[in-house]
Order: sequence, then C-alpha cells, then structure tokens
Amino acid sequence: MFNSVLLIGGGGYVGTVLTEKLLKYGYQVTVYDLFIYGNYIQDLKNKYNNLSIIKGDIRDIKALDGVIKNKEVVFNLACISNDPSAELDLNLTKSINYEAFEPIMESCKKNKINRHIYASSSSIYGISDSPNVDENHPKVPVSEYNKSKDYCENIIKKYYQDFCSTIIRPATVCGYSPRLRLDLTVNILTNFAYHKNFIKVFGGEQYRPNIHIDDLTDLYVNLLKIDENKIANKIYNAGYQNQKVIDIAKIVKDDIYKLIGKNPEIKLEKTDDIRSYRISTAKIEEELGFYPKKNISDAVVDLTNFFRINNLDTMLNTNFYNLKKMQEIRLN
Repeated sequence: MFNSVLLIGGGGYVGTVLTEKLLKYGYQVTVYDLFIYGNYIQDLKNKYNNLSIIKGDIRDIKALDGVIKNKEVVFNLACISNDPSAELDLNLTKSINYEAFEPIMESCKKNKINRHIYASSSSIYGISDSPNVDENHPKVPVSEYNKSKDYCENIIKKYYQDFCSTIIRPATVCGYSPRLRLDLTVNILTNFAYHKNFIKVFGGEQYRPNIHIDDLTDLYVNLLKIDENKIANKIYNAGYQNQKVIDIAKIVKDDIYKLIGKNPEIKLEKTDDIRSYRISTAKIEEELGFYPKKNISDAVVDLTNFFRINNLDTMLNTNFYNLKKMQEIRLN
C-alpha cells in the first residue's frame, strides 16, 4: 500500500472530496493548490493529522519540485478548467495548462514517484455522432480547454517508461462538494430550478455524459489499490448517464418537484456550444470492474439539501463559478 500522496489541485471541486476520502483511508496526504476559490480543506486539519496543505502555483516548479520529492503517488488535477475560463486569457491558459505540465512530469521522473494519475476530460472527444465513444475514438478538441487536455495526454506518453501513469477521462461531474461548482450541467440546472423556479437550457439536443462526484473520487481512491501492471499506461473513460441536455433538465425538474414541490419551467435558449458526445465505459467496467453507484437524481438531492441548509447567494457569489472568479481576481 502506498503511504504518501500528493494532490496537485487538491483544493478544487473534485480534489476537496478526494482529499477527505484519502485521509479516511489513512494516506499521508499533501495538497498543493492556489485556493483561489477558497480553502475548503483547512478544517480537515482539525480531524486528521495526516494532512499537509501548501498554497502554491503549479508554475513555481522549484517549489512544486520540493513538494513532489519523497511522494509515492501524484494526482495531477490542476488546470484552468472549463471552456469559458480557458478562453478568457489565452496567455494565462498557455502558462498553466500547457507550459507548466512537462516540468511537473520531469519532476515526477527525477523524484522517482511510483504512480501518476491524471484527470483529463471526456470533452476531449469534442463532437461525435457515435452512440458509444470509446478510448480509441478520434479526439476532436474544439476549445482551448479540450486542446490542453489533449496536449497533456501526449506529454504523459513520453514518460510511460519512467513510472506508472493512468489517464482518466471523466464525464461532466455533478453533485455536492465543499468547494462547490455551479457551472457544471447538472449543478447549473439544479441551482436555477431551486432558486429561480425555471431552468435555462441552451440548445438541448447536445449529448452530455455525466458522473457523480462520489463515484469519480471513489474511482481515484481505488486506483491506488490496483496492481500497476493492470493500469500502467492506460486511458479510461469514466462516466455513467449519457443524456441530452434537455433530458437532464427534465430529470432535474421532476426531482425538484418531488423534493420541494416546485414545478420549474424549462426555457430553451439558442447556443453556440456544439459539443455533443456519448462515451462508452465498457473498458473500465471490463478491466477494473468500475460501475458507478450514483446518478443524476442523487446529485440533485445532494445539491437541494445543501441549498436548504445554507442560505447563500448562489447566483452572484463568484466562488461557485470558475469564469466569474477568474474575471474577478485577474490571475496572471
């Protein structure tokens, strides 16, 4: 069993949930993050003595190299994520999503880590009419964010002989996290349904694969328990429900009615977002036995419970929205 684990970007939406799960399993966890959306893992230090938190920029490779030293496992989660945020400042995106990546891989090689797990994205497929896009399907990245994921995947392949690397291409993640994002499909629609009693649907006919945040983080934890010969140099799609956006909206509408008695109106809007794809998860099911346990409705329940308990301005608070926060802080 591994002991020392580094989460680069461990303060993010997925990383925050993953951090606590790893702590519960007894791993010595170090989180390296800028925490620009807030530090939602600080309180975990009161519960666990196996957590180290380091505020740092992944472009500061000297500092990061010192953190990677003596680590056995590196989860590589950090980037400017989602399409609008990556398009906001192309020079910034270039410096973080592209230029910082290979130095991290070099540091992993130099420091002789055992295992590297990279969070790519199923949006790397871009546009496809295929009902089951598997890992060998042509990648057609249509945004700067997608292109950066493709670039990083290709860099990783150069280090296949140096340590065990596994690339995960998650579907669009949904559900509650202490570092909550409300700019992801299911989360967006649930937020509008609960607080505004209507749901804006842009387009609607585009297909989106989805995965609950608990299932994705369970997968990441389980990867540490699998023999490296089984997952070394492998790429896996990770998702569950392939749904049209309009159908996701209908699920949210029905769930909100059951939960709080509201019957939100669905409002269709035009969109320039042409991404549409349905991913196949046959490979990860057959090779790793990974089957998600939660669905879109579970995410709606989790989010609704959070909204009920916390009287927050979820429409204007920039901490919930990557693009708005990036515009606000003007990171450089």
